[in-house]
Amino acid sequence: MAEPDDHRFAADIATQAGELLLAVRAEFAATGRDPRELKDEGDRRSHILLMGLLAAGRPDDAVLSEEGADDTARLTAERVWIIDPVDGTREFSEPPRSDWAVHVALVEQHTPTVGAVALPGLATTFHTGQPPTLPPANDGPLRIVCSRTRPGAAADVLVQTLGGELVRMGSAGAKSMAIVRGEADIYAHTGGQYEWDSCAPAAVAVAAGLHASRLDGSPLRYNATNPYLPDLLICRPELAERAIAALRGV
Repeated sequence: MAEPDDHRFAADIATQAGELLLAVRAEFAATGRDPRELKDEGDRRSHILLMGLLAAGRPDDAVLSEEGADDTARLTAERVWIIDPVDGTREFSEPPRSDWAVHVALVEQHTPTVGAVALPGLATTFHTGQPPTLPPANDGPLRIVCSRTRPGAAADVLVQTLGGELVRMGSAGAKSMAIVRGEADIYAHTGGQYEWDSCAPAAVAVAAGLHASRLDGSPLRYNATNPYLPDLLICRPELAERAIAALRGV
């Protein structure tokens, strides 16, 4: 089982990766390097840092990273860290945008037991060791957070069925934490994600008292042979039943 120190460890390494990424941004700005290269350089350096910190701090655990080769030994491991070195590379490469994140999560028996989501642009890291307090429900229209460029079928259905307004934002981590922070009410995604996109955000969301599941309400399961996990629902708990009903068949 996860140890108390695992929560702080996850938060610490996610925060360190975020600080590195801010430094990479500053380096590119100072040297005039092509901003199109910033995405790849940020991913590369953050991945190397996180893998090194995990190897030093949790050498017996397996790791699944978006930026690393998949070692299938993770499938029989008791503890698997699932990381996304930069979630929202597009937003990361567009300073001063802050809607990007670093994800670090620990999975045991297909369930995330530890999670940390760093929002470096906001100098904030949310984690399961000190779950954030969920703000009171919003009195206004439902705020449905969606992609900056393509809202997606799930967001469109929620607006049509439940009413409300779209809140456009970058990475999955930033969208999920917008609900934790009280800036949005529902995040529903369909059309393709991988385990590293949702694992840490779902862990933090659940720890904060939010609902997190597949669109049909079934549990999110991690450390599968194929890490493709195409859909996600994170929302305030009082909205879960209505959202699941609205999304049936999407």
